[in-house]
Amino acid sequence: MKRIAAAVFILFFSFCLAEKNIAQSDNDKYDRREVMIPMRDGIKLHTVIFIPKNQTEALPFLLERTPYGVTQYPSPEKFPYIKDMADEGYIFVFQDIRGRYLSEGKFEMQRFNRNKKDPKAIDESTDTYDTFDWLLKSVSNNNGKAGMFGISYDGWTTVMGAIDPHPALVAISEQATPSDMFLGDDFHHNGAFRLSYGFEYAFMEEATKTDSLFPFDNYDTYEWYLKLGPLSNVNKKYFFEKLPSWNDFTKHPNYDDFWKKQSTPYRLDSPRVNIMNVAGWWDQEDFYGPQKAYEQWEKKDTHHKNYIVIGPWNHGGWAFGPASKLGNISFDSATGEFFRKNIQARWFAYYLKGKGDGNFAEAITFQTGSNTWKTYNSWPPKEAVKKNLYFQANGKLSFEKPLSETTDTHDSYISDPAHPVPYRTRPIEETYGPGSRWYTWLTEDQRFVQNRPDVFSWETENLTDDITVTGNIFAKLFAATTGSDADWIVKLIDVYPEKYPKEPKMAGYEFMVANDVFRGRFRKSFEIPEAITPNKVEEYTIDLHSLNHVFKKGHKIMVQVQSTWFPLIDRNPQKFVPNIFEAAGEDFQKATQTIYRSVESPSHIELSVMENHQ
Repeated sequence: MKRIAAAVFILFFSFCLAEKNIAQSDNDKYDRREVMIPMRDGIKLHTVIFIPKNQTEALPFLLERTPYGVTQYPSPEKFPYIKDMADEGYIFVFQDIRGRYLSEGKFEMQRFNRNKKDPKAIDESTDTYDTFDWLLKSVSNNNGKAGMFGISYDGWTTVMGAIDPHPALVAISEQATPSDMFLGDDFHHNGAFRLSYGFEYAFMEEATKTDSLFPFDNYDTYEWYLKLGPLSNVNKKYFFEKLPSWNDFTKHPNYDDFWKKQSTPYRLDSPRVNIMNVAGWWDQEDFYGPQKAYEQWEKKDTHHKNYIVIGPWNHGGWAFGPASKLGNISFDSATGEFFRKNIQARWFAYYLKGKGDGNFAEAITFQTGSNTWKTYNSWPPKEAVKKNLYFQANGKLSFEKPLSETTDTHDSYISDPAHPVPYRTRPIEETYGPGSRWYTWLTEDQRFVQNRPDVFSWETENLTDDITVTGNIFAKLFAATTGSDADWIVKLIDVYPEKYPKEPKMAGYEFMVANDVFRGRFRKSFEIPEAITPNKVEEYTIDLHSLNHVFKKGHKIMVQVQSTWFPLIDRNPQKFVPNIFEAAGEDFQKATQTIYRSVESPSHIELSVMENHQ
């Protein structure tokens, strides 16, 4: 039977195992209905409903709304992501959102909230409301309660459904939702454009009404994007102003109202339903999003409705299979199965069916290194202590602050946009193409860039005790450039011992546990970029987000700094231009980047350390 990566390239990469033509069989536990549900403005949305055969009790609804197509969804008990819930019994509803696949209307990427003064206005929230209204009236033997769930874009539609919720909606689980597409999710990180993802995703979602892959003529997209040249060539040669998202990228290079109104902090108020936010430590697309959504809701959570779960997963990695391993990294237990059965299924069973004790921890996270599940009363945990790891001479890293001034105060490298550092080992396959290693690149061994002259590393001695880092991490770089703009990429790495009997092939492995990029022009404001004064030492604070990881005794802690990460991040010209999307080829120039580690300019990593090894 032919296998495809069908309508769920982003939602669940593993769902490519689903068969193209899914037929109902007599052995299925659910009956399938396919309907077009009318919205308040007359547009109809294609919806697939699964109802348990021989239903003996009134059941709640579980709704997932997606841009990735629902026609091929199997009967729920055959769908690993929801099998544990399917065995419990729900009325499952899957819907193509407006303008995608078989639904009517016009698709808009992360559609803005409606003008509530206009009674005819629509948004994803009203479409969700109208769907529940229809379901309650049209599907018999329901118990009047509903929940929502979904990963990635479907996590975002879940969030939107909770903004002005239907009275029947009592519990949701947003999983890997994007929260801010300029500061930390799919399209930008700290203002740096995520080129390969933004280019390929815009084409996939907007070139046609169904998912489409861009027709690259290079297998190694590193070469293709390098030959592309400046970003101004995209519309000139390929998109011809026809893709709305790409046009938005070019028109909004800074953090203006377009990006702010699209973000969840702009949209969210106090929680009105019970919320379980779910994130993966190595989510290659939306690690920032669910944590930001949790943080935003938590500010106004006066009735204890907001919770968070973080596991050792990539994007959607909890949805399929045991998830006992990611890339080369083993976790010693079936973390995905644990989540689906002991967290997700329990969550909806309690709120929608009144089963269980409802005893959910505020924060449940998987601690890597020790490979154990942990619970906390707050996230990040308040008991963590801030400790700084300082850059030292000769590539050393230690908790001791530089105490005396010497002539050896800095390290330098030359960054050349014509020869950028690849973000993963080549060839770099197209993001969602056959054989792509996109899904696990965050766990790749970082030794592949160790000897590049444009990547600088600092590392500790072998640790004499375990160091448990639980909570937020920041890089504080004191740096200068000979250019007038620069990118700073910082990676926190767990270096395995040179002898590792447990898994000999992991000896010396450089496992990246946290990272991010910062575009220098935004050091003072994301709204108003500013040129960097050449050769002036400036401080850059880079949020490396949160972590729960034990650096084990005998390991080392390493920090790497570089200024290109291609083609994940577009090339910074290293010369300030008003809009990099309009930069010309001659604007791109080499620059010498200097990282300072002196008494006055002590570059360091701020860690959140649990001193009792919790």
